[in-house]
Amino acid sequence: MKGNWKKPSLTAVGCAVLALAAVPAAWAGRSCEERPLTPQTLMQGIALAQQTAEALDAEFARNGTRVVVLGRAGQDLGKYQLRYSHLGWAYKTPEGPWRVLHKLNQCGSSTGALYRQGLGEFFLDDLWRHEAVWAVPTPALQAPLLAVLTDPARSVRLNERDYNMVAYAWGTRYQQSNQWALETLAPAAEPGIATRQQAQAWLGFKGYQPSTLRLGALTRLGASTTSAHIRFDDHPNAKRFSDRIETVTVDSVLQWLERSGLGSAPVRLGL
Repeated sequence: MKGNWKKPSLTAVGCAVLALAAVPAAWAGRSCEERPLTPQTLMQGIALAQQTAEALDAEFARNGTRVVVLGRAGQDLGKYQLRYSHLGWAYKTPEGPWRVLHKLNQCGSSTGALYRQGLGEFFLDDLWRHEAVWAVPTPALQAPLLAVLTDPARSVRLNERDYNMVAYAWGTRYQQSNQWALETLAPAAEPGIATRQQAQAWLGFKGYQPSTLRLGALTRLGASTTSAHIRFDDHPNAKRFSDRIETVTVDSVLQWLERSGLGSAPVRLGL
């Protein structure tokens, strides 16, 4: 859905530029190819962040929503029939602005960590398409999710440092960004959940289905030998050798939230 472009305020531009200077070389759901940030890319990222903030503030005013799952399109995944590449949890702070908690990979490495960023930083990137997508968890999940996301200890409890962009959806050897976000929903819904195995069991019980990427042997070999953050050794042999790579994607999470009744239909915003 196309939105009307608004010129960001000078204050917003200044804050975004300052934020950019502090952002480490960490990405998720986008290419590791470094390209210079152009003035156009900067303005588009700020405009999308402003449009998203206005939409989320309107949602908060209407329904009291404080937590949404928020996605972006950092890579072209059209050949896999996927529209978005990366998601995180956006929450409204007591001061008013929205913050995003999400997992990022240190580019060129096999490790990942959690970052808290503003919407400007979340979208201030070399995106494939300047489009945001968000969905609202049910009212019953709002307070528990906010409590988990804002607690420094609980928010990192299910984070696995070993990063794999195509981590097996039902494995615990590695973890990718969307997988962390999805698994973190489980202990918010069921406070007794304390491990990744328990979180995945709950997700399976609730009917979550990962995306299946069709990746041939040559593609897997090339990716795993040239990229430290792409590995396939955690996938079951029967699936891997039949070119079926099951991993957590933004599209599958959004579809599941709506299908399971745990979240709203996705809302798209774009420039």
